Amino acid sequence: MDKLTFLSNADSSYIDGLYQSYKADPNSVDFGWQKFFEGFDFGQTSEGGSVESVEGVSDHALKEINVLNMIHGYRDRGHLFTQTNPVRERRKYYPGKELETFGLSEADMDTVFNAGVEVGLGPAKLRDIRQLIEDTYCSSIGAEFKYIRNPEKIKWLQDHMEADRNQPHYDVDQKKRIFRKLNRAVIFESFLGTKFLGQKRFSLEGAESLIPALDSVIEKGASLGIQEFMIGMAHRGRLNVLANIMGKPYKTIFSEFEGKMYAEEDPELQFGGDVKYHLGYSSDVTTEDGKSIHLSLAPNPSHLETVDPIVEGITRSKIDMKYNGDSSKIAPILIHGDAAIAGQGIVYEVTQMSKLEGYRTGGTIHIVINNQVGFTTNYKDARSGTYCTDVAKISSSPVFHVNGDDAEAVVYAINLAVEYRQKYKTDVYIDLLCYRRYGHNEADEPKFTQPLLYKAIEKHPNPKDVYAKKLVDEKSIDQEYAKSVEKEFKDYLQEQLDIAKKTDKLDDEIPMFGGAWKGLHAAKKADIYEEVDTKVPAKEFLKLANEITTLPKDKKFFRKISKLFEDRAAMVKNDNYDWAMGELMAYATLLDEGKRVRISGQDVQRGTFSHRHAVLTLEDSEEKYIPLANVNGGERFNIYNSLLSEYAVLGFEYGYALANPQALTVWEAQFGDFYNGAQIIVDQYLSSAETKWKRSNGLVMMLPHGMEGQGPEHSSGRIERFLELCANDNMIITNCTTPANYFHLLRRQLVRDFRKPLIVFTPKSLLRHPKVVSKLDNFTKENFHEVIDDTYAKPTTVKRVLFCSGKIYYDLLEKQQADKRTDVAIVRIEQLYPAPVDQLKAIRARYKKATEFIWVQEENENMGAWPYYCRIFNRTDLEFTEHISRSESGSPATGYMKKHAVQQEAIINKSFE
Repeated sequence: MDKLTFLSNADSSYIDGLYQSYKADPNSVDFGWQKFFEGFDFGQTSEGGSVESVEGVSDHALKEINVLNMIHGYRDRGHLFTQTNPVRERRKYYPGKELETFGLSEADMDTVFNAGVEVGLGPAKLRDIRQLIEDTYCSSIGAEFKYIRNPEKIKWLQDHMEADRNQPHYDVDQKKRIFRKLNRAVIFESFLGTKFLGQKRFSLEGAESLIPALDSVIEKGASLGIQEFMIGMAHRGRLNVLANIMGKPYKTIFSEFEGKMYAEEDPELQFGGDVKYHLGYSSDVTTEDGKSIHLSLAPNPSHLETVDPIVEGITRSKIDMKYNGDSSKIAPILIHGDAAIAGQGIVYEVTQMSKLEGYRTGGTIHIVINNQVGFTTNYKDARSGTYCTDVAKISSSPVFHVNGDDAEAVVYAINLAVEYRQKYKTDVYIDLLCYRRYGHNEADEPKFTQPLLYKAIEKHPNPKDVYAKKLVDEKSIDQEYAKSVEKEFKDYLQEQLDIAKKTDKLDDEIPMFGGAWKGLHAAKKADIYEEVDTKVPAKEFLKLANEITTLPKDKKFFRKISKLFEDRAAMVKNDNYDWAMGELMAYATLLDEGKRVRISGQDVQRGTFSHRHAVLTLEDSEEKYIPLANVNGGERFNIYNSLLSEYAVLGFEYGYALANPQALTVWEAQFGDFYNGAQIIVDQYLSSAETKWKRSNGLVMMLPHGMEGQGPEHSSGRIERFLELCANDNMIITNCTTPANYFHLLRRQLVRDFRKPLIVFTPKSLLRHPKVVSKLDNFTKENFHEVIDDTYAKPTTVKRVLFCSGKIYYDLLEKQQADKRTDVAIVRIEQLYPAPVDQLKAIRARYKKATEFIWVQEENENMGAWPYYCRIFNRTDLEFTEHISRSESGSPATGYMKKHAVQQEAIINKSFE
């Protein structure tokens, strides 16, 4: 025929793309394709690129194109027609995979097509070609990968899956190992259900194939060079993972069910504990070929997916600290629920971090326990996407949808996943299609909302029984073997339970202060108030100050940057250091002492208020120059502008600090107000992890704070919220007023032999205030001051003492100096928590004639430090006689500059009336 209209219902842009490559360079396609394309040209194409006509092509040649189109269609859409759901019929998708969809028919089944070269068969019958792609893409594993924008990755996946037909090939020993792991998973859950009737355990029942999958990841990963896995997961199946993968003793888990408590190391530390399915664990396991693998399971709260950035941060910290930047030695594994991965925004944020320089970890293995129900919500009401894993497309990560009843397929898919991760250093997803045997917990009735589903589940055999039948049928094992394996493990569990019943107290099997934390300890009250020597010798200080203010002469910098650094050099010469220099010198001195400094957040390299300029961009290129990166040989200073996220980034940095207490890890909010986008991290980790999980952390949060007429969203870091979370010396809350005090505060974080989260309410307008400066002696002869007393007022004549914190001090100082009020003293509380009680008592004693002790703040009455100080000092010797503030409000600040100025003036005037 001279011209044929191409009527295939499927998209043939794939073929067209191959042909275009062939026309540009015949050698760019496989030899089989070269032969196929010889002798004819494609005609007109549609706007989308699909073939509409072919010049001089026979009927057979046209069908060759249709066969190729069918192969492409299976690769692209075969996952929609798999046998992956163990308890439900799959939804129908159109067009389907019928021969007619691709312009073929039964009459063509025994015709030999050269298109077989595409799947490695060479010229082959359509029947054989179709069977191969049917086995590969439409059986127990469905693969989504065609959206990946890298032809090499696509080919790698196609070659591996099509060579195996996406079918596992295991010997009898391997099958027995899978069976034993599956047996342990199933029997462990049934044992708990029998012995601890009615207790919550959030069982893995229905998804037990997760256990042989994780076991295989460890074995396969070890063979590929992985030495450590960092795992994060929610409560569903956690006890099973702890016992059967992590190696947490069964007797310990049973003791927790029995209500036994961990032995109290010291009552002063006030360990509160947490439910057993939130606890973390770490262990070393040995693979079959003798390799030692370290496993860590991060503790986590009930807030689903919150642990994700924590795990990524811990992993990155270990990559930097332990593995010299080699991400192939450690891999994060995140285990999700289907409703959570689809519904929680933190998943999207963490996914967007995965390839960014400051946050990448070499690829994460994501496993979704897809039990098709979120608490009581049907999956159709839980997402708009086709799959719960559609977030994977953001990072062009492949997804394997696997039938949880097919244990071998699960193991095969996850082995392929870890191999892909190691080769390409990107994320990969396993969607484990399974079910939940019970409701949200064991006491919940799922039939209230899912009656039909749970009728099917009740009749459905567990994955162990399904696999046992398969092995018996194929004569890999016999019934006696299956029964003996089951009995042996049940007897062992009973022995462990008998031991647990005789146990009085549990020993802490996860010491906090080992490994990277060796040499540190849990802080007691006396430690908190002990003065720490953070001074730096003047000679060393000046050497570093000159070093970080000198720009290389062979690089061309923006004129304003050059001027800025000239001004900084002048500060050193004139002994007058501003806020930015105080901060940068803290980093420089820590780096000089061999510590690591890591800072991230939105626009932190320059600083929201253009004060930091830690990273300089050359004027005529994109080249970067980082003065601090050259201190002490470099490589220990990292500062990253983050993606526009608070939640994930703060979680990441918390994880980073958790793994490396010898690094000063800093997260800075663009404005203090924005930290509340990460409130969950503050509530569930920062403020409470030490009490819940005995996990210390030295993360620094910098929150720009201050009332400056900038409106409700650029004024308050919510001092009141942090203070209401404070108890048992769990955090340090500060609001510094001098560069030197800030310098000492940051250094103190690493000089101390314990770690506490540090919340710093940092200034905005004070960054360039002429009075906010420090002298060399303040850095080299002093330490951190929790309280700074007045040096102008005369103690013998003072009748009123104003206590304040932060920026308002300079407004009060201006008034005091202008009016020469030596009878009014202004005292700055630099550390709001732990409250410096003894120092405040000493200051009150100093002003013997004073009758008014007034708290002054620029925040509203129901905000700032006042609600906390009012409460803790109520009916004590430190009780304030009055407070001065803005009136209470539901909004942190006014958006009108004139109104702001009137309010501020009223506070200052009232303070001196």
